[in-house]
Formats: sequence, C-alpha cells, structure tokens
Amino acid sequence: MPNTTDTSGAPDSARPTAVVGAGHWTLDPAASAVRFRSKTFWGLATVSGVFTGISGAGEVLPDGAGRGTLTIEAATLDTKNAKRDTHLRSADFFAADAHPSFAFTATSVTPGEGDAVTVTGELTVREKTLALAFPARVLSAAADAVTLEAEVSVDRAEFGMTWNQLGMLRGPATINVTARFTRDAA
Repeated sequence: MPNTTDTSGAPDSARPTAVVGAGHWTLDPAASAVRFRSKTFWGLATVSGVFTGISGAGEVLPDGAGRGTLTIEAATLDTKNAKRDTHLRSADFFAADAHPSFAFTATSVTPGEGDAVTVTGELTVREKTLALAFPARVLSAAADAVTLEAEVSVDRAEFGMTWNQLGMLRGPATINVTARFTRDAA
C-alpha cells in the first residue's frame, strides 16, 4: 500500500485516492469500526462504546468523487456495561426496538489535498434526518481496498434523544469511524 501519511505537495498521481479507481465497493465490517464517546456525570466521566453491527457500500465515480451508505445496527452497541447498554437501546436513546438501525448516506466524498477527503451527506437516526459535512482522511488506499477515518460530533437532542436525568449528560457525542471498503468483483 502507498504511504498515505505525507503526500503534501505531491502530484495528483501520488495522492492516496489516485489509486482508487471507479467502481462499486463494499464495507469490510471485520476491518471497520464505529465507536462513540460521550461525557456523563456532569462532565466528570466519559462513556465509550462500539457498534459491532455495521454494513455499507459505496461507489467511486470516474472523476474520483464518491458516495455511499454506512448502516449501524442500534442493538449492537457495547459499552461493556449490560445495564447501561439496555438503557441506551431503550426509548430514552436509540429506541432500538422501533428503530433497529440508523444510517449515514454520503452524497459526496470529494478528494482534497494529500490524504484529506470531504464528506457531505445525511445522518438518519430515529427517523430524523440531518445534514452533516466533515473532513475525513485516507488511512490506506490500493486498487482493491481503501480505508477512511473520520471523527464527527453529534448532538443527541437533534435526533430526539433528550433524556438527561439531573443534567448528567454534557455536550455532544463524538463518533469515530474507521471504514474499510473493498472493491466488488466485476
């Protein structure tokens, strides 16, 4: 795989995305992760966890831009605390029984300088859809696989998750995504 850490000032052919050709791509869930962290106990503690059920697909267009979807199964969240996980799956938060999954649809993934890409799309959680745009970076790129990484802050209240007993929850949740896509066979 090419070095993706220092491509500043390099010609377009040296950008990591230059080796990723047009075509259809599928998320490799074993090499991908969706993690989250959120402040609680009035900002004194951080709860972190991972969603173990993820899937997705994408398309790279002939001009190098892309689009795709990442779907997360709400009931697969794991914070290493069964009681907390049950509460997070309840109607106070993800309402996993009524809304078993949520999704980010990338309407545009545009290569930038070096290993940078700009992602624009919509996040749908609990039937509420909001526009999101954020930077991401290419961790590795080859003709048959590409790995992207991004960090996004999300305000739970915008998705109807307003439970906050005694004001314990502070600030937005931070979502870290590592998404490895492999080229579909022709």
